[in-house]
Amino acid sequence: MAFLVDTADAGTGPPAPAPHPLAPLTAAEIEAAAAAVKAAQGLKDTARFVYISLYEPAKHDVIAFETGTAPAPDRLAKVVLRERAERATYEGVVKLAVGGTAEVIDFERVPGVQPSVMFEEFLAAEDIVRQDPRWQEAMRKRGIEDFDLCMIDPWSTPNVEPGVGPADGRFVSPLTWVRSAPDDNGYAHPVENVLTLVDLDTLTVVKVEDHGVIPIPRKSANYSAATITDPDNVPYFPDGPRTDVKPFDVVQPDGPGFTVDGNHLSWQKWDLRIGFTPREGLVLHQLKYAGRSIIYRASLSEMFVPYGDPGLTHYRKLVLDEGEYGIGLLTNSLELGCDCLGEIVYLDGVVNDNDGGPMVVPNAICLHEEDHGIAWKHTDFRTGHAEVRRMRRMVISSIVTVGNYEYGYYWYLYQDGSIEYEIKLSGVISDGAIADGVVPEHGTIVAPGVYGPHHQHFFNVRLDMAVDGTANRVYEVTPTAMPEGPDNPVGNAWRAEEVLIEDESMGRREADPLAGRYWKIVNENVKNELGQPVGYKLVPEHPGSAVARRAGFIAHPLWVTAYDRDEVFATGDYPNQAEGGGDGLPAFVAAGRNLTDTDVVLWFTFGANHVVRPEDWPVMPVHPIGFRLLPAGFFVGNPSLDNPQPGGDHCHHH
Repeated sequence: MAFLVDTADAGTGPPAPAPHPLAPLTAAEIEAAAAAVKAAQGLKDTARFVYISLYEPAKHDVIAFETGTAPAPDRLAKVVLRERAERATYEGVVKLAVGGTAEVIDFERVPGVQPSVMFEEFLAAEDIVRQDPRWQEAMRKRGIEDFDLCMIDPWSTPNVEPGVGPADGRFVSPLTWVRSAPDDNGYAHPVENVLTLVDLDTLTVVKVEDHGVIPIPRKSANYSAATITDPDNVPYFPDGPRTDVKPFDVVQPDGPGFTVDGNHLSWQKWDLRIGFTPREGLVLHQLKYAGRSIIYRASLSEMFVPYGDPGLTHYRKLVLDEGEYGIGLLTNSLELGCDCLGEIVYLDGVVNDNDGGPMVVPNAICLHEEDHGIAWKHTDFRTGHAEVRRMRRMVISSIVTVGNYEYGYYWYLYQDGSIEYEIKLSGVISDGAIADGVVPEHGTIVAPGVYGPHHQHFFNVRLDMAVDGTANRVYEVTPTAMPEGPDNPVGNAWRAEEVLIEDESMGRREADPLAGRYWKIVNENVKNELGQPVGYKLVPEHPGSAVARRAGFIAHPLWVTAYDRDEVFATGDYPNQAEGGGDGLPAFVAAGRNLTDTDVVLWFTFGANHVVRPEDWPVMPVHPIGFRLLPAGFFVGNPSLDNPQPGGDHCHHH
């Protein structure tokens, strides 16, 4: 039987207007959803809220609402719970209404899965390990007596050995580093060969293994301005910070060129909605240019960081950061002038804590404009007349800290109708200790006694396309050299060969970077002025290069599936401790659905092989990777031809 909870306060005046169907959950909605589930299910304190997020309505329901042919779809919240006392996972759906009424319409146990590691578990694991006498004895063997100076990072537990599957228990596998002082960079002092396993349901240490002492590196590796002058620091700058860096300010005297109404962003010819979820973080909805739709939903669906070192401390490092931790929950509060520069508008992120209460991440999303060099230029060499225009781009960004690493997520919208997604990798490498005189086979020494293991970063972005509508098809386009012959006498001819991806049996596609392969999403029902179907093309810049059982999505750079409201994550809903391989995208394409002139979703995987350099220590310089979406027949002519001519004090004409 449905159970209703009314959290509205009768003394606060008329209820607020209904939010847009794709607007992120508000703090009040999160609170109402949690209260309804608690009341309906009689939850105990051992029931912990993993996620409370918007359960987005089906695409056709949103489109029908916006075109006025149907009422607003029900506003729903999806709730994921972990009941520690039962060692059980539950999912619920709560119907939300204007005024604070919440009704639980579905609630069921999900057997054989482990949801993401909760923030309170992340913090508790450190204290649990620190109090364990077996771990303390391992630290004493290494000369550590002050356990409060130890950093214990709760790495996830991949299902790569017996006894740690989702039905065996709920685990993390913490690793240890040591600070020399409370403000020291502890990652400079890794503890090698000490392995722990923590049961998160019982909050106990299951086991501690010590496979032999390797001396803990003693050199400092701090990075604040006050510490880089220390001769014991690696690296060490005796003169301190540079003094020849002049101020650089971005000034827009008339203010920013974009407007934000709630989560609706308008910038020049671009129009879209911005979302935020505890698992995915930043999400974009309904991207349109000059009123024409391009993408219905764009999000990071998973990220996978496998380490290539078979050493005892490192071979278990096979982390699915989004599916196992939730990057929305780990999003930074951004700072003006540091993380973002210029005329800034910030949006907060609202997520849930593990009691079911709302938790606000201030300044989670940064919105600003950037100059991006020239948009186009041509000089008539006969007359000397030059025409040039500058390119401006709209930046939508967030930054996430996952333990030792930082990831900056950047969506760029350009005046020429193109879209770029860039991830900026930074932070501190997850390192190891190595004995003097030993050269690591699977890593690089970055400081005395410290090495960085080889590892990889893979990202999968889900692109729910809607190029001038939802009846789309996808072509794989490969520039191909033609054989010499009467029609190609000198062998210089080549053509762009196209293969239609007709159904999901063809949905797994391979990259060919040497040939310059790309994929084109077109709408055959809409033609441009030249009679060509309108389209966009996906251009890879850094395709992935490896396969792993835990993350089946990296087996192919591109997957194409038919739209399904519930197919959102490349590794499926519950990758934590899962066996892997068949969940997520491999299961999605197995359905064999039609992909021709229908609602299609592209899943693009890209990544980087990180062979660590000494220059990556102690904080890695930003390494960007990503891809572009370029209009291909969507316009006739250069869409940025109408950019205004540069003038004023910034452009001197001769």
